[in-house]
Amino acid sequence: MLLLDLIMFIVSSLILVICVLVGVAFLTLFERKILGYIQFRKGPNKVGIMGIVQPFGDALKLFSKEKGYPLISNYIMYYWSPIFSLFIILLMWLIVPYCFIMISFDLSVMFMLCVMSLGVYAMMIAGWSSNSKYSLLGSIRAIAQTISYEVSLALVMISFIFLNGGYSLVEFMKNQEFFWFFLLGGPLMLIWCVIMLAETNRAPFDFAEGESELVSGFNVEYSSGGFALLFLAEYTSILFMSLLFVVMFLGSNLNSFGFYFKLVVLIFGFIWVRGAFPRFRYDKLMYLAWKIFLPMTLNMLVFYIGLKFICLMLI
Repeated sequence: MLLLDLIMFIVSSLILVICVLVGVAFLTLFERKILGYIQFRKGPNKVGIMGIVQPFGDALKLFSKEKGYPLISNYIMYYWSPIFSLFIILLMWLIVPYCFIMISFDLSVMFMLCVMSLGVYAMMIAGWSSNSKYSLLGSIRAIAQTISYEVSLALVMISFIFLNGGYSLVEFMKNQEFFWFFLLGGPLMLIWCVIMLAETNRAPFDFAEGESELVSGFNVEYSSGGFALLFLAEYTSILFMSLLFVVMFLGSNLNSFGFYFKLVVLIFGFIWVRGAFPRFRYDKLMYLAWKIFLPMTLNMLVFYIGLKFICLMLI
């Protein structure tokens, strides 16, 4: 029985990884199409019908190109950091409350926060092991940004954990069957939207890869497969954060069509923000994290603890 469970877990994990990577491929196509129409031009439309095979052509081109690497780089770390980065992001997908509950254990939210924190190390090693000043500067800026916003992200999660009464995403699914949490935590939902953009290094907070400033940031020395893996990790993270937003605030029944409709609308929001807003200034980004979001999330955390205590007293 244990062997059968292990085989089923491995097979379902492989199916999940394949589905996520295919989803990321079409997310890139969706983004290029939307940005094209925002900028009054057509997106990719030559490969296949309406450019629908374009992501697979891009993947084939990237992975078949010759891989170059800097001679004075720390080669082992340089080679493995993109693989580790993608692995870390894919590991977080296992906690999503599917109908068969793959590994959605009771402390799955804590597991997610721990795994998300490990992503910083992949970014740091990618920038440092290239032995390039530009990639090192890009990784330092990206790490400072990610760590700053992880504090507020954890506080928002803890606020809803108190409301939820458990550390599992399955509890979020059960407790939002008739009442969505965004009705109770509107300000936190808006803060979470900004944190999502900052955590995934998306515009207007794309300082890690600000091409006009940092020559593509920490991934400047990567080409072909290494660049493709870092690219996949970034877009997989966008997909996961969008899914987590829907699970936390907008009801989370993964068996319904409405869940996936809300997910697509949220991803469209990511792309629309990129096409509509200019890049933020770095000092204002840090000011926003430490002087505005941190006090607000701490105050809201105290409020939700008090609210939970009052509800328990009334019961």
